[in-house]
Amino acid sequence: MGLHPLEFSECYLDSPVFREKIKAHEAELDKTNRFIKELYKDGKNLINATKQLALAQRKFAQSLGEFQFEYIGDAKTDDERCIDESLQEFSNFLKNLEDQRELMMRNITETLMKPLEKFRKEQLGSAKAERKKYEKETEKYYSSLEKLLNMSAKKKEPQLQEADSQVETIRQHFQEESLDYVCKLQEIQERKKFDCVEPMLAFFQTVFTFYHQGFELANDFNHYKKALQINIQNTRSRFEGTRVEVFELMKRIREVPQEYRQTSPISSEGYLYVQEKRPPPFGSSWVKRYCTFVKEQKILHMVTFDHRSGGKMGETESVTLKSCVRKTTDMLDRRFCLDIEITDRPGTVLTVQSLSEDDHKFWIHAMGGKEPAGQYLGKTYSKERGIDAQLDDVGLSFVKNAINAIETRGINDQGLYRVVGVSSKVQKLLSLMIDEKSNDVDLSTCEDWDVKTITSTLKLYLRSLPEPLMTYGLYKDFIAPAKGGSPESRSQAIHCLVHKLPEKNRLVLGLLMKHLATVAAHSKLNLMTVANLGVVFGPTLMRPQEDTVAAIMDLKFQNIVVEILIEQHEKIFGDVPGASSPGLSAPTRQSKKLLSVRQNRPLAVYNPKTVDLQTVLPTSPDVCSNSDEASLGSNESVSSQSTASGTPPEKANHAPLLASLSTDSPGACIAVAASWLNSGALTKASSDGDKTVDG
Repeated sequence: MGLHPLEFSECYLDSPVFREKIKAHEAELDKTNRFIKELYKDGKNLINATKQLALAQRKFAQSLGEFQFEYIGDAKTDDERCIDESLQEFSNFLKNLEDQRELMMRNITETLMKPLEKFRKEQLGSAKAERKKYEKETEKYYSSLEKLLNMSAKKKEPQLQEADSQVETIRQHFQEESLDYVCKLQEIQERKKFDCVEPMLAFFQTVFTFYHQGFELANDFNHYKKALQINIQNTRSRFEGTRVEVFELMKRIREVPQEYRQTSPISSEGYLYVQEKRPPPFGSSWVKRYCTFVKEQKILHMVTFDHRSGGKMGETESVTLKSCVRKTTDMLDRRFCLDIEITDRPGTVLTVQSLSEDDHKFWIHAMGGKEPAGQYLGKTYSKERGIDAQLDDVGLSFVKNAINAIETRGINDQGLYRVVGVSSKVQKLLSLMIDEKSNDVDLSTCEDWDVKTITSTLKLYLRSLPEPLMTYGLYKDFIAPAKGGSPESRSQAIHCLVHKLPEKNRLVLGLLMKHLATVAAHSKLNLMTVANLGVVFGPTLMRPQEDTVAAIMDLKFQNIVVEILIEQHEKIFGDVPGASSPGLSAPTRQSKKLLSVRQNRPLAVYNPKTVDLQTVLPTSPDVCSNSDEASLGSNESVSSQSTASGTPPEKANHAPLLASLSTDSPGACIAVAASWLNSGALTKASSDGDKTVDG
């Protein structure tokens, strides 16, 4: 298990576990900072100490070989695995160069040293500054909170209101800072994968360019370099889409944080101050504890935790709740208090104090508490409903109508399904098509609706269903095969799962996958490869019930599942799987080897301003016997492709790329890679609305 995702909702709870997760992220960034510093020092040795070249090279290779990237979530894509393994590969190449003893390097400062130092100062430095602000705001908030809670309830109401207002302002500022800090931590964790590896890749190309006896070694390195460039490009593209979703989730939580306060349907948690009575004449004290109330068993777990004591967790105490009653200020000179009767110790009443009025109501509602008069308190929140789309005969008719229209009128349109229609028109068309009285319009002949409006309406219909087409219940089952195993085991597992879908869901999904395969077959003109279609339809066809950062991190695996469905739609939807189909299994040694040298295809980027994307990565008859498969518009995806053709990636002809990399320009490697991403707005997952596509 790698680093845990930092949920934005936890910023409002600020639990001990959440603080431990933050510490793990901070430790990983510190480790990365130390690694970059060490690598920078080693690079200087390579430039300034030619006599000690062998020693410096071994140290540099050792630094690369020992470091490993941590990742967020419970699995990695094939691209991320290749990026993680890249440092070890670089280390091996350096050892080969050391055997030759004739290495010559120049321009290393521009290609390696400056980018790494820039990343360390700008990214890791900014994270360190955010960390200081976060710790300062933490101290400020909890100090002001304790001061407020210790204030006498007998003070005048204006004074109490003013104090509440001040603490509320400080609390909001603290939570805002917490959200920003959590977002920054996770962004840098994802960004470092390509921001650290890409300069190293440029450095290696510079070394080979000026090494007068290293042409054979450079040729051996080329195939890996090209594959890694595509891995980096795909990882960067997925990072951009993930970052958009993360910011959208953070925005939604900021707007209605109360809807995300309840992190679990079976338990409630948060901080409470517990009154601990002492023998006379010492009175009593109030101790801050993080409490978790399990509703079904009515058990309250309490753990002592103080942010100012180094974040150390105390022992956990558990009690069984019998009843909960609000305590009035007439009985105790403190606000927001509750009396909890415990079944473990008959006659014992535990007095606790919540953090605010809203928090007070939250705990009363969670524990089934009562007012002294017997009235229940609590809040309910309702979410707005969207368009009433259903997976019925009317919906099926619309799907067939839309597919027929798209294949008849716009199958070759560039950026098909990427370019979105005007939101008002899309809403109007969907309302028209799901109405039984007005859904008899033949979209293939009706010129009132353009193709981009039809494609956006089809996507909106699928997103507006009460349940995703691939269902909530099977979401985790579909994601699991994409996180591991060989290509064959992934395909078999997804094949079985598709036939567990309800009949109508499977029928619509089959129609859609057949259509998307047709779209991908025309990708030389519309630039919509299988990988691009996976990015567009992954979040549309499958999604979890809850919006969390962990779920967003699974977007890349959703794309892989859709890619497999498109590529193998004839087998998956045409054949019923056997009764004892093999499940998910670990890849064999040979399949691991195939994964490491598999054929890669970059995500095609739609940009009408680009004259000919084929000039960036020209085709070659050496790649595959079918020229259509060798082009940029290949049906083959990066993450789920098969190695059945047996053609190694080193056979691909990327002549313009090699020509650019063999020049004397130290930044040529980065410049060519950047040219592949010249239309970044389209590498993100498509989102409908009153938007147009950049470029």
